[in-house]
Amino acid sequence: MKERIRFGLLGPLEIEVDGRQVRVSSGRQRAVLAMLLISPDRVVSVEALTETVWQGTPPATARNQIAICVTSLRKTFREAGADDGLIETSHPGYILSSRNCRIDLKELGELIGRARLAAAHDDRAREATELFEQALVLWRGRVLDGLGGGRIDDTVTELNELWLDVNEEYAALQLRLGWHRPVIARLTPLVREHPLREQARAHLMHAHHLAGRRAEALQLYRLGREALVEELGVEPGPALREMHRQVLQEEDGPAAAPLGEARAAPAVAAPAARASVPAQLPLAPAAFTGREPELTTLDGLLPGQDDGVLAVAVVSGVSGVGKSALAVHWANRAARHFPDGQLFIDVHGYREDDQPLSPMTVLDQALRALGVPSAQIPAGLPERSALYRSVLSGRRLLIILDDVRSSTQIRPLLPGRGQCVVLVTSRDRLDELAGDYAAVHIPLKVMTPDEADRMLAVVIGAERVATDPVAAARLVELCGRLPLALRIAAARLATRPHWSLDQLTSRLEDRFSRLDVLSPNDGGVRAGFQLSYRELSPEAAQLYRRLGLLPVTTFTGWMGAAVLDVGVNRAEDLIEQLVDAQLLEVSTPGTGTLQSRFRIQELLRLFAWERAHVEDDEQEREAAVARAFGTLLSLADEAHRRLYGRGTLLPHRARHAVALPETTVARLLADPIEWFESERTAVLGLTGHAAQNPALGHSWELIARTVPLFETRNYLDDWEQAALVSLEAARTAGDGLGAAVMLRSLGTLAITRRRYGDAEELLSQAMELLDGRAAGGSGERALVLRNLALCARFKGDLDGAAHLCRSALDHFGHSDDLAERSHALGLLAQIELERGDTEAGIALTREAIRSGEAAGSGRGKAQNTYRLAEAYLRAGEVRAAEESCREVVALTRVQGDRLGEAYALRALGEAQWRQGRPHEAEAMLKEALAVAEEVGDRFLQARTEVDLACAEATRRGGAAVGRLRRAREVFRGMDARSWERRVGRALEKVLAGEREGVVVEAAVLARELAAR
Repeated sequence: MKERIRFGLLGPLEIEVDGRQVRVSSGRQRAVLAMLLISPDRVVSVEALTETVWQGTPPATARNQIAICVTSLRKTFREAGADDGLIETSHPGYILSSRNCRIDLKELGELIGRARLAAAHDDRAREATELFEQALVLWRGRVLDGLGGGRIDDTVTELNELWLDVNEEYAALQLRLGWHRPVIARLTPLVREHPLREQARAHLMHAHHLAGRRAEALQLYRLGREALVEELGVEPGPALREMHRQVLQEEDGPAAAPLGEARAAPAVAAPAARASVPAQLPLAPAAFTGREPELTTLDGLLPGQDDGVLAVAVVSGVSGVGKSALAVHWANRAARHFPDGQLFIDVHGYREDDQPLSPMTVLDQALRALGVPSAQIPAGLPERSALYRSVLSGRRLLIILDDVRSSTQIRPLLPGRGQCVVLVTSRDRLDELAGDYAAVHIPLKVMTPDEADRMLAVVIGAERVATDPVAAARLVELCGRLPLALRIAAARLATRPHWSLDQLTSRLEDRFSRLDVLSPNDGGVRAGFQLSYRELSPEAAQLYRRLGLLPVTTFTGWMGAAVLDVGVNRAEDLIEQLVDAQLLEVSTPGTGTLQSRFRIQELLRLFAWERAHVEDDEQEREAAVARAFGTLLSLADEAHRRLYGRGTLLPHRARHAVALPETTVARLLADPIEWFESERTAVLGLTGHAAQNPALGHSWELIARTVPLFETRNYLDDWEQAALVSLEAARTAGDGLGAAVMLRSLGTLAITRRRYGDAEELLSQAMELLDGRAAGGSGERALVLRNLALCARFKGDLDGAAHLCRSALDHFGHSDDLAERSHALGLLAQIELERGDTEAGIALTREAIRSGEAAGSGRGKAQNTYRLAEAYLRAGEVRAAEESCREVVALTRVQGDRLGEAYALRALGEAQWRQGRPHEAEAMLKEALAVAEEVGDRFLQARTEVDLACAEATRRGGAAVGRLRRAREVFRGMDARSWERRVGRALEKVLAGEREGVVVEAAVLARELAAR
């Protein structure tokens, strides 16, 4: 697909859409965009954006100003014709999708990677130079010129260093090909500007020497030595000294090899072994793709960094993730750096039919490969290890130890000081090596979607993938992006050219047989998992099996405790065992009050599910899932209580739940909304599971308690889907109360979406079910009546709304739900205000606040304080309204209630323009509009547009009429007739003012908007 959008970061920030330049003039917007482009397809947190924009001193409104920047960027790209999904909101920040985009920074990385790969082969040197030339052309000047702060500064520094590295690598290739004149032209200004770059200076000396300019070459060395001694107090390094020696002795030097890689004489000779240069590397896998970050890390191990420290890297990961493939691919690429040979030893750490090789056996293999005769190999382990170190002393070897079981198995195989590199692959992290040898740890995860797509295309052909990209993408996901699984699936397609991708995908969709397809001949994916599973303790294996039964993507320690019916601390210890065995992975590290979350990769979850159905009986399996559901329901109930106090929700009927310690519950629910957020996928997954398996519990009870999350974080689609599933389950089970609660919940959702006609129908159905009950449900009736009052108020039936609201309050009098009674009082206050009884409205609002405080409901306090602000606005007490609005803004920000914050910001903006402060009002209202757009509340967006229009009209702004017309159309489309009439009257006043050339007074606009 053609890349319609082009972004340039390697110079001043440039943007083009369909070949047309797009201007982003705001410095903040450019900084935010640059941050998103630096990390395409990855979430960039609001905190990181804030740090970059304000460089450590953000204002209190920083989060909202970032939201405004993103909204403005979206609008800019939308007007330029770009796709709406270019920048998406993704907790805890935003993500820029590189789909259909050309980003020069991403292109640069690909070109350099291909160039370095080609440069590793002498017969591809010309190809490598062409690729380096293409990479260097991408630089247009100072990287991100004019931007700075936070990650941008780090990226600029990294790219400046990369530019120097690429120039040096390019020069080395040109010298290898004998092209010394272009090297002189390119490196002369570079060395002048960067006099301490020894490698660049050595290349330039070499080029002058080849051109017959011996004097210039020696002068370069003299100037370089002076700079190093004067500025750093050090003598030139080995590469520069060696080139100086060659020039003095009139030697041509090894033009075929990059400088700095000349072989050094061994410090200790080992005559018996010198005759043998092992070359044991297996053939590099043809289908290897991606892994650029890991390869870059391994490149950092190459000799020359610190010859006194042994370079060790440990590549760890689950079976089939591609540890050996990565090691072999890199080793073949880096082999030229190890002229004394490459050892590759499979130590059989995890084999079905073999024991791990002992250190004695591995040392025997290594010494024989290094040329030591059998008769000279000692019988004891210490002596054998000492000889091994002596043979390697002063030599430059690459040693790969594959499939290691433990650090004990390979510790005797680690060389002493020198220029050897040891690369270890293991399912275990081998943390002991990191402590003793400063080993670099490279945890290998499943491939990225792009890497997996490329691997599939390599095996079956890009054209075949292009014929059905949807099926190809689905195939990749069904294989869990696990290289082994994808390679097996791709091989089946490669050997069956008559199969379509969809044909194989259909087979993999069956989760009961997916592992069969990916485990041919009793091998493949299942066999690899089994080798890790068999090493677990019985208790850890049991936890793993039971976690595989859960329909959740991530979980914390309390859920492990629930499925195993043990304490949380014990469950967390067992989870760590599973992480060490690579059967689980950390999804999100713990921060603040939130616990660490863990994930089971999908294929590993299928394997756990299989083992559970083989090793555990049905009763054990059902009880484990029921405990997870019951414990989640108990925690949700407590979280709801902490938000709203004692409420009308009937006591839940969790049939199985693990009683967690009070201290654990307090730690988990320190921030109830954040806890709900962290468990959102668990709530949705277990809700669906319980709806299909009624023995677990009542799914509607869980959804009724999760509504605060759906409301505050605007997860309206999740709310609808979960409530519909639970409604159907309740109806199937003949549970009238459960069906009524879900109908009422769906009615509330319809009100949130401003679909009052739908809401009234759903609420009426709920009331019919409640009326059919013999007794009970008074609190639920009160909630339905209150929501029906909201519908009546929206239609303009204020008398009917007041009657319904008072009926709701009568029912609340028979319940303990002070929070919901507070909400109903607040609603009645609004109705009385709109009926013209300002005194009663303010009195009722204050009573609502007192009731909310008695309930201990922080969210209720924020809602009722907002209603008080509106009452003050209606009464003309604008300063009091402003004070109340500021209190609501503070409360909602603490609670993480973005929707409530948006409403408060809008009302605050209204208070400001009505006091003759239009500029302050516009700034506040733009924040409100950005948040309203973020949460998708069209009614609030239209209200905010009206206030922005009023602020602009009071200072004779030119956009007021357009804003009012747009808002009126929105209200008309929502059947909000009262607001349609109000805006129409305000529009007439503004138009009249324009005709007469006068500014409309704020009081006139306020009066027109207040009248129904």
